[in-house]
Amino acid sequence: MYNSLVADANIPLGQVSPAGAVALQKELASRVIRSGRCSQARYIAGIDVSFPFGGGEATAAVVVLDYPGLNVVEVSRSRASASFPYIPGLLSFRELPLALKAFDGLKISPDLVIIDGHGVAHPRRMGIACHFGLYVDMPVIGCAKSRLCGTYLEPDTIKGSKSSLVEGGEVIGTVLCTRQDVRPVFVSVGNRIELESAEEWVSGTCSKYRLPEPVRKAHMAAGLPGA
Repeated sequence: MYNSLVADANIPLGQVSPAGAVALQKELASRVIRSGRCSQARYIAGIDVSFPFGGGEATAAVVVLDYPGLNVVEVSRSRASASFPYIPGLLSFRELPLALKAFDGLKISPDLVIIDGHGVAHPRRMGIACHFGLYVDMPVIGCAKSRLCGTYLEPDTIKGSKSSLVEGGEVIGTVLCTRQDVRPVFVSVGNRIELESAEEWVSGTCSKYRLPEPVRKAHMAAGLPGA
């Protein structure tokens, strides 16, 4: 179910050196497709990965919701010890193997995926949402709780307010207020979707909480506290 066009896709991601990981990100970034509306979706998947304090097995959770009802219709998890160190900017090499394994366990094929993490809002334009999107070759959105790179003007605290996340003169994402008087989220393209459509899907899947429901439910399924 994975895209054979991804360079070195057969290399176990956790076994790549940090320098090799950076080189692979630079190579793959140009393959990310930043267009597409994804005008309809019957099923939307959310993905999150948790790492326990003090070591031990990590858990990746993929939760599929129907749309527009946003009811959980399937949950898939995978557990394993991480084989790649924690290095900011290279988290996909730590988390992606687990996420892909959980995704491969689904019986329902989602039309859209929202990942807790960045897409092109990344120093090399290759966050986990992009890396995952290239593997599955489908519309993927990155929705992160904090900024990794770029600058922005703080949006108003009114739901729906937003501002552009910019680096080097390039708009790499959107800082979006999804709930009244709460901190914004950072939305960016993962693959096969344009930024405006990504914003609409994140807004459209947020209900009473800061995070879009697919990601919030995945967050809970991975055993993480809060939302």
